[in-house]
Amino acid sequence: MSGSRHRGRSELYIGLMSGTSLDGVDAALVDLRSRPLLVDALFVPYPKDLRAALLALNDPSPDELRRASLVGIRLSKLYAVAVRRLLRKCRVSARLVRAIGCHGQTVRHVPESGYTVQLGSPAQLAELTGIPVIRSADIAAGGQGAPLVPAFHAAVFRSSRVHRVVVNLGGIANLSDLPCRGPVTGFDTGPGNVLLDAWIGQRFGRDLDRGGTLASRGRPLEPLLRDLLADPYFRRSPPKSTGRDHFNLAWLRPFGVARHRAEDVQATLAELTARSIGSAIARFCSGVREVYLCGGGARNSDLVRRIARTLPGVPVASTLQLGIHPDWVEAMAFAWLAQRRVKGKAGNLPEVTGARNTRVLGAMYAA
Repeated sequence: MSGSRHRGRSELYIGLMSGTSLDGVDAALVDLRSRPLLVDALFVPYPKDLRAALLALNDPSPDELRRASLVGIRLSKLYAVAVRRLLRKCRVSARLVRAIGCHGQTVRHVPESGYTVQLGSPAQLAELTGIPVIRSADIAAGGQGAPLVPAFHAAVFRSSRVHRVVVNLGGIANLSDLPCRGPVTGFDTGPGNVLLDAWIGQRFGRDLDRGGTLASRGRPLEPLLRDLLADPYFRRSPPKSTGRDHFNLAWLRPFGVARHRAEDVQATLAELTARSIGSAIARFCSGVREVYLCGGGARNSDLVRRIARTLPGVPVASTLQLGIHPDWVEAMAFAWLAQRRVKGKAGNLPEVTGARNTRVLGAMYAA
């Protein structure tokens, strides 16, 4: 019996996510016969040299077309490794997987100029795994191309009784506003982990401030924090999205951070993330009753406490309380988006991305 006939009966999809934190690949196998069910998931870290190459491509530099092409090949091979490991772990044949939803690795995001750049060859990934691959974006329809996960958040986390907000704490933080009735909205609030990781990497050579240990030893520098929050991005109304193109060490240096204690700068950057999220919720999500966190930053206990302090009277918890582990929400979202493409259903929310209307998202690359 052919693989396509096997897939015709299956509603198994794989979602791959490698976000702005540039730490590696989340891979999730999801059963989408009804409510999304996580079968299993795993994480494959980026080798240090691959992460360095990706970081370098976030800024204009010589020979970048050739370097981007070579990095894209490496990424596709690493994505294929993640898929094969996941299938072995689950003891599931590739023939039973309908499609892979793979966002690719964003290295430039400039929606105001009409483009966003994700590396990784979906055609090569389909060839390496024997599974069709779908990549989604709505920027051609006039949208920002991001964030794309609020549509999934609405499908799995929305309540008819309680107004919720879901915050994804990746390199860039984004939120989904899920009122009981009416349109779902969402947008990037600003930096999530990106500045925290960059600062501790520059000062101590570490990939991240695990648990927020360094930030918890410091004191936020209020004058510096006021200057950081004065960036025009925080005052813009949605739809809006951002990335490493904007929030990076080059953005930070003119504020004179080098003259301060490292732990105080780290605490200030954690407070920047927390307060930009809290003020965005207060300004644009009136009436919220519950806030749920997902993404890698949900494991940063110091950051979580800071976010909770900006939202007095509003419970802040992990999406685990809603049935999905915070580490795998985004990867599951791209599996769900892949199914939407296969079934010819819209995958974007114009209120979120600013697209002209709903679209069936993504190009499909046959295996």
